[in-house]
Amino acid sequence: MVSRILVPMDDSEMARRALEYALENHPDAEVTVLHVVGGPSLMGGEATGLALEDDPDSAARERAGAVFAPARELAAEYGVEVDTEVEFGHPARAILNRVGEYDAVVLGSHGGSLADRLLVGNVAQKVFRRSPVPVTVVR
Repeated sequence: MVSRILVPMDDSEMARRALEYALENHPDAEVTVLHVVGGPSLMGGEATGLALEDDPDSAARERAGAVFAPARELAAEYGVEVDTEVEFGHPARAILNRVGEYDAVVLGSHGGSLADRLLVGNVAQKVFRRSPVPVTVVR
């Protein structure tokens, strides 16, 4: 039985679908929404911006709020509360560092802009190939 699920999310439609899938198919599981900030970008913008903040942790939580608020609203439609976590760094690496704490991972097949996908690579593919726990990729 799957009792703890990690749902990595950005602000994409695919990430929203992944959370919806997890909530529909695992109604009794604890769901944690993970948002990774400060990952690679074409000009290093987000990582540099966070590094220059007086309080990078607060800045990261503030940026993650744009992902967490809709995730909480969606979960509320299912009568569920989700936990939220923020990590720093490369998305695939940050996700893989956390998956051992969960029974499964549910993530969107892709997210972000085309430029981000070209630079960063396919996060879903990396997680799928390297995860020690089952991974469901939602389209």
